[in-house]
Amino acid sequence: MNAREEPLGNQESAAKSLATRHRIATFPETMPDDASLQFESAHFLQSLFAHDFSLLKKLEAELQVRVTTRDNWIKFDGEERGIHGAIELFEELEKARRDGAEISAHTFRVALDMHGDDVAKPGLKELLDYRLLGSKTRPAVTPKSVGQLEYLRAMDQNDVVFGIGPAGTGKTYLAMAKAIASLKAKEVKRIILTRPAVEAGEALGFLPGDLEEKILPYLRPLYDALYDMLEPDEVQRMIEKGMIEIAPLAYMRGRTLNHAAIVLDEAQNTTCEQMFMFLTRLGTESRCAITGDPSQVDLKHHVRSGLWEALEVLQGIERIGFVRFAKGDVVRHPVVQSIISAYDNYREQPAERDSK
Repeated sequence: MNAREEPLGNQESAAKSLATRHRIATFPETMPDDASLQFESAHFLQSLFAHDFSLLKKLEAELQVRVTTRDNWIKFDGEERGIHGAIELFEELEKARRDGAEISAHTFRVALDMHGDDVAKPGLKELLDYRLLGSKTRPAVTPKSVGQLEYLRAMDQNDVVFGIGPAGTGKTYLAMAKAIASLKAKEVKRIILTRPAVEAGEALGFLPGDLEEKILPYLRPLYDALYDMLEPDEVQRMIEKGMIEIAPLAYMRGRTLNHAAIVLDEAQNTTCEQMFMFLTRLGTESRCAITGDPSQVDLKHHVRSGLWEALEVLQGIERIGFVRFAKGDVVRHPVVQSIISAYDNYREQPAERDSK
């Protein structure tokens, strides 16, 4: 990426839409080998890439173009395909910005990912327009990746959805947000959140304290997510009224769960018998999200994960959806993606390590 001092030539007014400038400046009968865009100010232009020039380096690498920018203009040089992609990217970013969105580094990377290959993907506007919950004191829950948007849409369209992928992809958080939104919309009458207490073998008697104190450590992540989305007094009120129930998976045995939004978290730690038991608890007008990370199974080595079996058995059944998250869907610290990649590479080469 280079900076040049000379100003751009005679540009269209910044007040005109970006799409109009594209038709005039960059879409004649044949595509030129460079294209320039000009905005009303340098600050507005830089807000489209979160004032982070390293993101333009990433754009160069992904779209195979050379980016030159200074003051309120930006120029792309390279092959037609790359220039076209860069222009479309900035067109989407500008529209989102003018619609009131703040373009973060993560938003830019997601938008760039949408233009990085030939696979049909939703636009940035679709991502930013999908909102759940939100209040004066709590921000709305929104998808932060294409995978997350696909997951939310799958929950809109199916009764049972499996969200499979690495830590930090928002599997449980989004499932809980969807459950709370369904409860508030009166689509269901209650929420049931459950997970296996596998470390204690679900035989919790030897742990100190009463029942609530014994199981709390295993259910704490679910409580944390609830308090992140709702006001504390609202959470407490819903729990007291039985509108939200949080319990270990073993407590689901023998029940029929009607009119409920159900979330099974850490499903990779269910046995095959537990998964079958859980799936057959679903009652009238209930919906279910099952989340798990197959790379973090805590079961004993000779025990097969019920999540693996379910993924094999339930393929192709109507109203059951499967969404697989990738490393690119991780929305925690950026280094988490690198950690996951490093471990994946390490685990894929056991023979080479054993031979050393």
